[in-house]
This record gives sequence, C-alpha cells and structure tokens, in this order.
Amino acid sequence: MSHPRHLPTHPTGVRRTVPFPVQGPSAPPVAEAATPPAGALPGGRDRYLDLLRAVALVRVVVFHVFGWAWLTVLFPSMGVMFALGGSLMARSLARPARDVIRGRLRRLLPPMWAFAAAVVPVMFLLGWKPAKEEGIWWFIKLGCYLLPVGAPPYPWENGSPGGLLETSWADQAVGPLWYIRAYLWFVLASPLLLKAFRRLPWPTLLAPIGLTAVVGTGPVAIPGETGERLVDFAVFGSCWILGFAHHDGLLKKVPRYLTVSLAAFVMAFGLWWASGHLTEEGWNLDEIPLAQAAWSFGFCVILLQYAPSWRQLPGRLARWDGPITLANNRAVTIYLWHNLLIMATEPVIDQLWNIPYFGDRFGTYIGASYMALMLLLVWPLMALTIPAIGWVEDVAAKRAPRLWPNGSRKRPG
Repeated sequence: MSHPRHLPTHPTGVRRTVPFPVQGPSAPPVAEAATPPAGALPGGRDRYLDLLRAVALVRVVVFHVFGWAWLTVLFPSMGVMFALGGSLMARSLARPARDVIRGRLRRLLPPMWAFAAAVVPVMFLLGWKPAKEEGIWWFIKLGCYLLPVGAPPYPWENGSPGGLLETSWADQAVGPLWYIRAYLWFVLASPLLLKAFRRLPWPTLLAPIGLTAVVGTGPVAIPGETGERLVDFAVFGSCWILGFAHHDGLLKKVPRYLTVSLAAFVMAFGLWWASGHLTEEGWNLDEIPLAQAAWSFGFCVILLQYAPSWRQLPGRLARWDGPITLANNRAVTIYLWHNLLIMATEPVIDQLWNIPYFGDRFGTYIGASYMALMLLLVWPLMALTIPAIGWVEDVAAKRAPRLWPNGSRKRPG
C-alpha cells in the first residue's frame, strides 16, 4: 500500500549546512576534534569549546531533518565550527607548518575515504556512469573523493523512483563534503593567513567579509568550482581568522562593551541584508552569502569574547559530559554520515504503516509526526554507526581504536 506523506521527507538547503556541516551538516569542525583547543587549561581540554562544537553538530542534524530556516539564524553552526577550527589551527602552528598540515590531512582524509568507500560503489551499482562529454576530466574529478581539493562528482538522480533509496539520495549524501573541501583549503592557507593576521590583524580579520560583498552579491561572479571555493572562503574566512584572534588573545585586548556593540552592529547588518535578499527558502542564511558572513562573524565574536576556560563542565552541564565528549571524539563521523542516517530512518518509519491494526488506526498521526520520528530514530542509528565506523578517526590520529569514546573510565576491580 502507498504510505501518505504529510511533510517533505528531505529538507532543502543540504549543501550549505552540512556545514557542518552537519550542519547541519562537519559539523564539522570537526577534523581536529581530538586536538586540545586553544584556551584549554594546562593538561586538559577547554570544555566550553567542546560544548560549542557539540551544539553545532546537533543543530546541523536538526536542520537537515526539519529544514527550518530560522535555525541558521538561531545558531550559525558552520561559522562556529570554522571559528573553532581556526583557533585550533593557530595553536598547532606553533610547530612547523608542514608537520601541522600533514597531521591535519592525516586526521581528515581516512574518515572521508571510509565514507566514500561506502557511498561511491552504490552510485555505480545504481547506474551511475562516467560522463563521456567530460572525458578524462571526469575521472580526475572523481579523485576528489581521495583528496577533496574540489567538489567530487555525483549523479543528480540515482536509482529508481520507489526504490529503497530515492533518486536524490546521492545529492543528499555527498552534500556535506563541501565543508570538508572548505576546511582543507583553510588548513592549506593557514600558515600564510596566520602570518598576515599577526602583521595586520584587523584588516586580515575583516577582509573576507569585504570579499564576500564582492563575490557573493553579484557584482563579480566567478563561475564553476573556482567560484564556489572562493565564496566559501569569503563567507567563512573571517570566522576562521577569528579563531586566530581567540587563540592569540586579541579579543581580550578590546573592551568587552565595544566588542559586543560592534558585533551586534555587524549582525544587524547581516539581518538587514538578508531581509532584502530572501530566497524561496526564506531566512535560510546559507543561501544569502553576505548575510551569512556578517551574522556568523558577529555571533562568533560574542561567543568567543565571553568564552570561559572550563576544565570540566560546570553545574547541570556536567550531566552531559559523556555525550559532549563522544560528539567531539566522533565529530567527523557524525558530520559525514548524518545525512545518510536521516535518509535511513524513512524505510524504518514506513514499516509502521504495515503493522496490523496500528498502521490503519494511527496512520494519520504517523504522517503528521514523520519528521519528529525521523529525529528520534536518527540518534539510535548514529549510536550504531559510531562504533561501526568511528574507530577510523582513532586510526587516523594514530590512537588505539575505541568503540565508544565518551570519556568514561573503568574503575579498577
């Protein structure tokens, strides 16, 4: 029997939030989650930054389930994850740049390879074929699944309608990889960006927002992959460099009232710009580059200006220590796989209609609560994926594989 759908099963806007993630989206965020962040107290992690990363990842997942545009305003996950990444990168660059970049690539690429090893063969099995008109260039682009310097190719439609995987599944699954590509380019550019920041801090910090005004609003349009990379860099570049400022203590040198006032002004400009450039997705800032750049930057300034240094989560937050630790230790896994897991909830939920008596009696309620059921079910699926796939992150970091790294320790005896 056909199952009624009262809500769209796949929200729009996947590409730009996973950024990640993932959103959300990794996100994000994500690749250096195991490195002690800037501002950490001696001998431990900064749990405030860990909390921000965990919240960013959850927001990415929730956005990709419901597609609520206002979530991009409530908490700009991708900007936050890029800011955290920049802070950690600045800390790491106390060591030789070549060693740092090699270490970041080593942490980032194996989890991506595991993801590609599961996804790409399915695309071919469902009928994806090389594009003859692109010739050898198509196979070169396929190499972006190994080294994501560009966007990897994928079929816009794959499989058949009514199959286990809907025809847009590849677009949904591969969408989060835009963040991995952007992160890689920020890592490669960080040695030069950090030198520029320490020589001319304020111009370097604000330059990406100005670049967004040029390449992200229409006056200068750069087509193709180069244009997409440049827009991603411009939109989130100030957030990444803001991480440098947090690490170097620049924000602490400015009176808090002045920092917050200027950040609020920048955020207000972002909302004003968005109000005049709304797309069919409404207030989804992921589709409005200049608004995203301004709002994310101001939001992250306030988060980092008030950043405490927590060795442990205080008060009631302490009860969330395990999930937050797990999210940080498996941030890349969560970001890369969350969209596939969201899609995997659909055939499971659809079976509710096939339960005798239950499906007939409660079918209307199942359709009305479809998205909420997806959100509830995605977490158990994530709990299965983390021990099945997440250990690749440990291998990439040259650690002993762990199935459930939530920070708990077995007591002797």
